[in-house]
Amino acid sequence: MDVYAALADPVRRALLARLAGGPRRVADLAAEHPVSRPAVSKHLRLLSEAGLVTADEHGRERHYRLHTEPLGEVQRFVDALTPRPPVPEQALDALATEVARTRRERRDPATDRPLTDRPATRTHEESA
Repeated sequence: MDVYAALADPVRRALLARLAGGPRRVADLAAEHPVSRPAVSKHLRLLSEAGLVTADEHGRERHYRLHTEPLGEVQRFVDALTPRPPVPEQALDALATEVARTRRERRDPATDRPLTDRPATRTHEESA
């Protein structure tokens, strides 16, 4: 089974999400899902065939753990589909830094309040 087919099933995705927290026994995984233990074992076998999980034998128990390397292929595919910003992220970071610096520099030294480009608005009484 390929990685994409393995990720297509919501039960298998849920199992992977649980394994992201660390290795788990089949019995623990089965107790956390509304499917039977044999069904969980079958899903884990398919995830293993896709290279997404590995099983370690601990006596009579199997502990499954997530193997993330095959997810790199999926990540590259998703990255290729994700639109890139028209401006590189570094340029946006530099712009944000300049805006913050300008705001700091444009403060009234007497009051430490920001200076404004707009003239103060006058009330009706002031203009009379």
